[in-house]
Amino acid sequence: MESIGVLLGLGLLIVLAMRGTNILVAAIVSALVVALTNGLTIATAFGENFTGAMFGFAGKYFFLFLAGAVFGRVMGESGAAASIAHALADRLGARRALVITTFATALLTYGGVNVFIVVFATYPLGLVLVQRANIPKRLLGAAIGLGSGTFTMTALPGAPSIQNVISAQNLGTTLAAAPVLGLVAGAVMLALGLAYLEWQRRRAERIEDGFRPAPTDVLPEAGETLKPAPHWALAALPLLVVVATILAPLWIAGRIDLEIGGGPLITVLRFAKNQQTLWPVAAMVLATAVAAWSMRRFLPGLRGTLGRGAESSALPLLNTAVVIGFGGVVQATAAFNWFTGLMLGSGLPPLVSAAISVNIVAGIVGSASGGLGIWMPTLAQYYLDAGVPAEILHRVVTVAAGGFDTMPHCGVVITFFTIMGLTHREAYKDLFMVCVAVPVVATVVIVALGMASY
Repeated sequence: MESIGVLLGLGLLIVLAMRGTNILVAAIVSALVVALTNGLTIATAFGENFTGAMFGFAGKYFFLFLAGAVFGRVMGESGAAASIAHALADRLGARRALVITTFATALLTYGGVNVFIVVFATYPLGLVLVQRANIPKRLLGAAIGLGSGTFTMTALPGAPSIQNVISAQNLGTTLAAAPVLGLVAGAVMLALGLAYLEWQRRRAERIEDGFRPAPTDVLPEAGETLKPAPHWALAALPLLVVVATILAPLWIAGRIDLEIGGGPLITVLRFAKNQQTLWPVAAMVLATAVAAWSMRRFLPGLRGTLGRGAESSALPLLNTAVVIGFGGVVQATAAFNWFTGLMLGSGLPPLVSAAISVNIVAGIVGSASGGLGIWMPTLAQYYLDAGVPAEILHRVVTVAAGGFDTMPHCGVVITFFTIMGLTHREAYKDLFMVCVAVPVVATVVIVALGMASY
């Protein structure tokens, strides 16, 4: 009964999300189903498990969402995103809008920008690109998802993503663990993802399915004379500031001993290395300041722009946090403990069992980092004891966690669609293909390679 209750709650959450039900209502109702069918009291389920997970997430990522939303609004209203988009389209061709967006997003994500906030930085740029190329906006969401939630998040060696960090910390490995497996997985995801996007772009062109903006989108109307905008090089400066501010301290910190000496530089380097949540916030704040100052004459009113950006951060943060709260209730059930025992006694090859189990956990909680955070302390040691090398286990489970995590109730999915003004019905199929189906294929490939190497 307990397991059926968890499945009913999860299924209800997915169905309600797909039907456009307010996610706050959907998460609370679904968590109630899980609690009642698993013998959890309302006080425990909601007073401790739900709110603990929800507010823990919201508190940890509040400044990331705030800084990212403000930065995105400044880039959009100043015309900076449009300027970059038109310059790229002029040089590479408007039809390459999805490729441009994928790589721009990947650069930021591989540079350390959290997947929850990268959409704020790249959406304004991609929006103008797909408008110019008359590409359906649903494919823009998939392109941003491909660049932020697949190969740069879980596969590429050295990525400072929270998923990579969780695996390294728990397994005693490095961020560059199993580099060959990581590069293979990354190549598979990038190649298949871009191929799918191009196939869908061509199909949309044939059936005359074009661009349709949401009411909240900031872009020029068709045929409207473009307002004065900054030169593309000046407009790109804030994006370069974000990447450089995140990457430079990590590069320097890897080449000096931070335990020796002191001074302002060492203090900043220690902060950048140890504060993986707050340092991207600092980078976004600095980039916003650079954008606001360098492009001040293009902004309609700085105070108003900052205010609108701050307001736009609240709903995505809340929508994401309530789904994490649902995962907190599931984690507290006896059914979850039963699932753990089932996977350990499945009789499957250890690496196969590891990939399946972490994928399912990530799917239940709708989060790759959340899934790894639960899986590592409960199951990782079993697979190490079974003879799986730590580096191979690191890369396989990290890539695997980035598969089923992108289910309809995933916080990132909800954040993306809320910001873009899209619905699950409009855009989830394409996001599913590049962020679920493609990573699952990559996981199968590296599981086979991993099993052959030990």
